[in-house]
Amino acid sequence: MEKRQYTVRKPAPRQSQADMVFGTQSVLETLRSGKEIERLFIQREFGLAEIEKLAKELGVPFQRVPVEKLNRVTRKNHQGVIAFVSPIQYMPLHNVLTQVYEEGKTPLLLLLDRITDVRNFGAIARTAECAGVQALIVPTKGGAQINADAMKTSSGALNFLPVCREPNLYETLQYLRNSGLQIIACTEKTEKSLYEIDFSIPTVIIMGSEEDGISKEFIQLADSGARIPLNGQVESLNVSVASSIVLYEAVRQRTKI
Repeated sequence: MEKRQYTVRKPAPRQSQADMVFGTQSVLETLRSGKEIERLFIQREFGLAEIEKLAKELGVPFQRVPVEKLNRVTRKNHQGVIAFVSPIQYMPLHNVLTQVYEEGKTPLLLLLDRITDVRNFGAIARTAECAGVQALIVPTKGGAQINADAMKTSSGALNFLPVCREPNLYETLQYLRNSGLQIIACTEKTEKSLYEIDFSIPTVIIMGSEEDGISKEFIQLADSGARIPLNGQVESLNVSVASSIVLYEAVRQRTKI
């Protein structure tokens, strides 16, 4: 093996003071510093044009939110803006893939489509690192926030596993196909069993959201679907469990015994 709902208001994401910055000047300086920003909350009523402009230039996702949401995150003088600093450094996908090929390894990448649960994300990252996945690919918007909970659930795996944040996953998949990888969508919407897939060749595996699975356009783009056989009455597995099953089938095929 190669190394390598009721109408209940949702609570705001839990953040420690160490990974949260607030106040217009502090946020601006943090953006300019080159630190990885997970996302920004900007008060809907404020026109923080300079911060929004810089965030767009840097590819930092931001949301315009009501002041009540900001106040639930912190009661301090946030001045209408809060930044969440990422505990990891994102990696350019091109650099990761180039290095994998230069080292003579067979790419095995995992792309997460709208997986929003932080603990599921952390558990998937832990399995992916153990399985030798060379990169975890996530969307700039619509994915789980990488925070202290994600780091804890991953048991430190996110310190070692390259994470690539991409603004357009469809274009990312096209790039990977052009780079010689097959695209495998893990979905129940196929007749092809997981065990019929050849994972020994360069592969990117797509895992879909907890709510409605993989986006239709990604399934259509995939070279093949892969269904995990289920013999019980429950129709689906937790996404982190499903990820483990798929990844370790790839490990089994790539392990020389």
